[in-house]
Amino acid sequence: MIRAAGRRRTTGRGKPTAALASLPVLPLAWFVALQEHPPWMPAAYLAYLLLVIVVPGTMFWRRLTGGVGWLSADVILGTAFGLAVEALVYPLGMLFDMPFAALLMPALAFGMWRALPRRKLPERPTPWWSMAGMMLAVGVAAAWFVRVGAHLIPLNGPDALRSNSDAPHNLAIAGEITHHFPPRIPYADGGPLTTHWAAYEHLASAHWITNVPLDVLTHRMAPFLWILLTVLGAAAVGMLLTGRAVAAPIAAGLVVAGGDLVAWPWAVSDRVFADGPFSLGQLTNPPQAFSTVLLLPLIAVTTLLLRRRPGTTRGQLFRLFVTAGVLVAALALTKATTLPVYATGLAVAWIYLTVRAGRLNLRALVLGVGVAAAYTLTFFFVVRGAASAVRFDPGATFESLADRMGGGSAVPVIAAVVVIGWLMPLVGVLLIKRRGVMVVFLVAGFVAAVLLASLLADRGDTQLFFVRTGFVFGVLLATWGLGSLERRQYWIAGVAAAIGGAAIYWGRHQTPRSCTSDSCFGQSLAVALVIAALGVGVFGLVLRGSRRTWAVIAVAVLIGTTVSPTVASVRRFAKPPLTSYDSIAPGGIEAARFIRRNSGSGDRIATNVHCHQPRASHCRTGSYWIAGYAERRVLVEGWSYQARVDDSYPAGVQGPYWNPDLLALNDEVFTNPTRQTIETLRTKYDVQWLLLDERVSTPPKNLDKLTELRFQLGTVRVYQIYPPPPTNPFPPTPSPSAPLPSSQTQPPSFPTSSTSGSAGDPTTPTLPTPNLPTGSQPTVPFPSGTFPTNLPSSPTTPGTPTPPGTRSP
Repeated sequence: MIRAAGRRRTTGRGKPTAALASLPVLPLAWFVALQEHPPWMPAAYLAYLLLVIVVPGTMFWRRLTGGVGWLSADVILGTAFGLAVEALVYPLGMLFDMPFAALLMPALAFGMWRALPRRKLPERPTPWWSMAGMMLAVGVAAAWFVRVGAHLIPLNGPDALRSNSDAPHNLAIAGEITHHFPPRIPYADGGPLTTHWAAYEHLASAHWITNVPLDVLTHRMAPFLWILLTVLGAAAVGMLLTGRAVAAPIAAGLVVAGGDLVAWPWAVSDRVFADGPFSLGQLTNPPQAFSTVLLLPLIAVTTLLLRRRPGTTRGQLFRLFVTAGVLVAALALTKATTLPVYATGLAVAWIYLTVRAGRLNLRALVLGVGVAAAYTLTFFFVVRGAASAVRFDPGATFESLADRMGGGSAVPVIAAVVVIGWLMPLVGVLLIKRRGVMVVFLVAGFVAAVLLASLLADRGDTQLFFVRTGFVFGVLLATWGLGSLERRQYWIAGVAAAIGGAAIYWGRHQTPRSCTSDSCFGQSLAVALVIAALGVGVFGLVLRGSRRTWAVIAVAVLIGTTVSPTVASVRRFAKPPLTSYDSIAPGGIEAARFIRRNSGSGDRIATNVHCHQPRASHCRTGSYWIAGYAERRVLVEGWSYQARVDDSYPAGVQGPYWNPDLLALNDEVFTNPTRQTIETLRTKYDVQWLLLDERVSTPPKNLDKLTELRFQLGTVRVYQIYPPPPTNPFPPTPSPSAPLPSSQTQPPSFPTSSTSGSAGDPTTPTLPTPNLPTGSQPTVPFPSGTFPTNLPSSPTTPGTPTPPGTRSP
């Protein structure tokens, strides 16, 4: 008996050790996926995550919620909660000129840890095989990022000049949040920024503290982090919903390999059809990726509230509501398409609980009121009441997708395939043994996401982000169903999933890429479904199992049909979606970075660049790269993302600029500059820099005489504006022997303006001022303000290069 007890103790100690043995996969995957950058960059960002986000966030999460039963799940969900806290702390810090406010989070977490009462948290060890399954999914995600994700948005070389409009737009918003709060429109500096910006706060905070360049954070490190947190977060929530550790590798695997029925070449030819975490939409839209990360802990805390754990005190209940409130507030500031899906599921769950109990369910009601309040406050104080371009237009989504695929008469078939593919994870509900309020919540939210994407429409197909939010609900439902199986049934589910994957792969392979008719689409889809049905029948007859076994086979086959499309779409996206022309001027990135190094955060730029393609027959006013790489506000660059323009003009995103007089004044400097025009820009609009692209217009001959040419590379020239020289630099001074007027009883006052006083007037003496004639080359510029005050906060001597990666003010 003693030996048996000793073996049990050894085994108990060995289980956590075995589980921890696979954890080195995380840092290894991190550095392998980011190998294109100097090692100090991923190391600095990883240190920031551990010290500022992971440890404080886990302390917040465990003290407020009491934990979910697994330490590994608490660490994952706590990390996401730490990001939500950071999203609320950073703007408060910026209001008091404290961009390093996130560094206070460890102290806040420690103080809360000491202040709140301590209690023993019931925990179960995570089995080694569960941890190994999650790490396997992490390894696949890292391999995918090396293969595809890290190449979708080039950062350097000639390909970086052929970017679409999304990447520079995200960089421009990140630069604005980094240096200004409240934010304004950085690429058309004429009003407040009426968009959700919480995702960019993490980029700004990390940029201030780690000194990692903002473009590397925006296009590489943060997207990869959010992918990993989505994979691991789904695993943690799956464990909470099912109460079983086997749900962790299932959920992580579905996030990595699952998708929808977009196996066909006509679907994957358009990247908008890939709606999982590995789609281009997740990588090029930071708010969507960040909202998915924040949604997972919100679902977890909703589960803790609605399931009513026995023995919950009022204090513990209050702390759960505080946790939910922080996550709801952060989500409201992140993405407009997330809270409606969550709120719909919550409303249906509230009705379910109220009807079942025969009285109002106060917990769901309080959550719902909090969501409505957060959404209302965001609408009025962040979006500032800007009308949405989304309209009610049933079926327009599928017509738009059909047009993108070359047209044809197969819109009904396209709609059927897409909707069935979206709803496929719902079959996992058939395997759940104990259905409760959270099943109702997940089903209602998932169906709402599909309905919203099908019934609403927008010029940019932004309604599809509802489905990308609902993807997490579908993964959790499928995970819950598969996680309810008995141990001996998992090999059956594995074989059945392989049958489904093989069936859909055959249908994709047989569909010609030029397919544009009903019969072409329908034939391939029908054959694939027939193969799947035959697979279910044959496999079920071979096993001769019970009805439960038949259900396992059918559900696993249907879920398996969603695996191959994701893999196929990954292969199609191996080539970056670049333009055929240089949307960024040759030398433009270097020129913008030169301005960033040699200017203050309050400096403003004027440019002749407005179109995404220079000298195109139809100007797409979607140029944002100057504001993005310079991290400075531009007087007028592009404006097609500004709702103020989209809602005011019938032409929509291609409408004229809302202030044509300002645009005319801006462009006149680059066509027919005069001293008066330049002075108007400098004094009235605080413009200190001019960036001219020779592809748009040739430089005026007198521009370098009225300003100073500071930088020239490729087709780009950068000029700096200086105050005009004084009109009378050497006024006559009175003779020392001349008596002063008797009325002068005080020492003479010296004027601050070069135009004060008149020549020969002894009562208003002026200091001699050296003459700066037009066209001179001063060595130390005065970038902003009146001459010579209000210098930049961190001036940089012209001509002195700054090492790459150095953070500008």
